[in-house]
Amino acid sequence: MTRTDHDTPATLLLIDDHPLLRRGVAQLLELEDDLDLAGEAGEPEVGLRLAGELDPDMILLDLNMPGMDGIATLKALREQGYAGRIVMFTVSDHEEDVVAALRSGADGYLLKDMDPDEMVRQLRQAALGRMVISESLTALLAEALRSQRNQPAAPDIHSLTQREREILRELAAGLSNKLIARKLDITEGTVKVHVKHLLKKLNLRSRVEAAVWAVQEGVDK
Repeated sequence: MTRTDHDTPATLLLIDDHPLLRRGVAQLLELEDDLDLAGEAGEPEVGLRLAGELDPDMILLDLNMPGMDGIATLKALREQGYAGRIVMFTVSDHEEDVVAALRSGADGYLLKDMDPDEMVRQLRQAALGRMVISESLTALLAEALRSQRNQPAAPDIHSLTQREREILRELAAGLSNKLIARKLDITEGTVKVHVKHLLKKLNLRSRVEAAVWAVQEGVDK
């Protein structure tokens, strides 16, 4: 889901088991006219229910929670049909956590120690349909992909069609399928098909991996 009505605030649901953090985020968003905290939950199960009831534009989801962790919650949200943006919000900068979240369908990965102003800026970008990742994690993701490129089936840009290359460039810019479709004047369904094909050809498992690889290889130029 990508917002099309920018006259109304983007709604956000926060799922995090730390009450003080939830209060801090709530106070931060109270100062913003274009971001509205529609609900909050301290337990994943409650968060799943609220996601269905509120259908927010975006969910800010903690990674490490007792019981059902953030990855399991992310998968459950997608399985129950939530189509909005899901951004992980965590203290973990471990490579395996970042990669696991993005491969499971997260639309972003933000660290809790980031500057409040930067957090608001990133949330605005996420609400517009862009991929958001804390700047300090970009090098980590690139290194993960660099290790992957040492394997026999390394990504090969020459295996892509011209249209797939165009879509890859837009992925590298962080655009959602809907924004890519609008920019290239094709249907969102067509974009999804092209993304699926280019990921298979490049031997990559997620659009985020493809975006990071494209930036590293200069395909986004």
